[in-house]
Amino acid sequence: MTANLLDYDLEGLALFCERLGEKRYRAVQLFRWIHQKGAVCFDDMTDLAKSLREKLATTAHLSAPSVLSQHQSSDGTIKWLFDVGGGDAVETVFIPEDDRGTLCISSQAGCAVGCRFCSTGHQGFSRNLSTAEIVGQLWFAEHFLRKHLKQSQRVISNVVMMGMGEPLQNYAALLPALRVMLDDHGYGLSRRRLTVSTSGVVPMMDRLALDCPVALAVSLHAPTDSLRDHLVPLNRKYPIAELFDACTRYLVHAPRDFITFEYCMLDGVNDQVEHALELVRLVRPQGGIGLSCKFNLIPFNPFPASGLVRSNGAQVQLFARTLSDAGIVTTIRKTRGDDIDAACGQLAGDVRDRTGVDERILRQRRIVIHPSPEATGADRGQA
Repeated sequence: MTANLLDYDLEGLALFCERLGEKRYRAVQLFRWIHQKGAVCFDDMTDLAKSLREKLATTAHLSAPSVLSQHQSSDGTIKWLFDVGGGDAVETVFIPEDDRGTLCISSQAGCAVGCRFCSTGHQGFSRNLSTAEIVGQLWFAEHFLRKHLKQSQRVISNVVMMGMGEPLQNYAALLPALRVMLDDHGYGLSRRRLTVSTSGVVPMMDRLALDCPVALAVSLHAPTDSLRDHLVPLNRKYPIAELFDACTRYLVHAPRDFITFEYCMLDGVNDQVEHALELVRLVRPQGGIGLSCKFNLIPFNPFPASGLVRSNGAQVQLFARTLSDAGIVTTIRKTRGDDIDAACGQLAGDVRDRTGVDERILRQRRIVIHPSPEATGADRGQA
């Protein structure tokens, strides 16, 4: 079985070349051909020795997930559905803006976290993606867009690991993928422009801080454990106090001097002024400096099985103003690609549910969304 070269960061590719009896500098040449030039045929890599190209032809291949469909929104957003085999598919979204091009990448086929407001979580979890399947989304999108837009320079300036899946639950494949994206011989992304989103996998946040610190976005969505337990079930394992401690530790290594908190606005659930004031107390305890952060308020993108409703615009503005008046940087995310189901929380792909998520979500919907303190104490630790 031949090796898929999209699975390797530069160090891994250098080791692969050494096993072929080649010098390590050949890996740099090969890496550039793959990621900067988008080459798929070894014979096209003209500055490689013919003997190396012959070795590669029998020991390696370049294979990104194949495209099942492509949809373009009226606002220019593009969504691709990629086939990752075994009946599974994942979605990737490109969001063009005047000053940047952002690619939203998936890390898993489905997601095991099961957040109430996320369509991906409702689909359940099938499997982790390989490094090649993660990098392959960027590799395809970058070189497709260059050809489509007739540009020779880099089109994608920002990457967010905010597609399908919980990236930090697929850490072994994620880490080399991040290194490929950051490498100057690859895509040359800035650490500030590469963002990993997490629902709060505390031990892996600590590992990422040491291994490859990039911008971090934390899916918070609630100011209290009692509410977050039911919106983000992972909170039962890593409650807010532990999560905030991990955020504080991460900031020591982070390329930015703040953590971004993602907050999905759910009508009558987490969008009241009282919730905003609780967030203020959470991040600015006793009026102190607290945790350096910004809030990104996300309009909920409804799907039938959620049983949830989007907060109205006036309520979102009031919520944002409450945070801003307390000195917390707050933005409201502009919805993009919702006419092609490419907006935040809408990515569903096509995965085989092996986690019984339908049953779990139905059970959650029978639970009162504001449980008593006594009930939440009994729930904790059962995740």
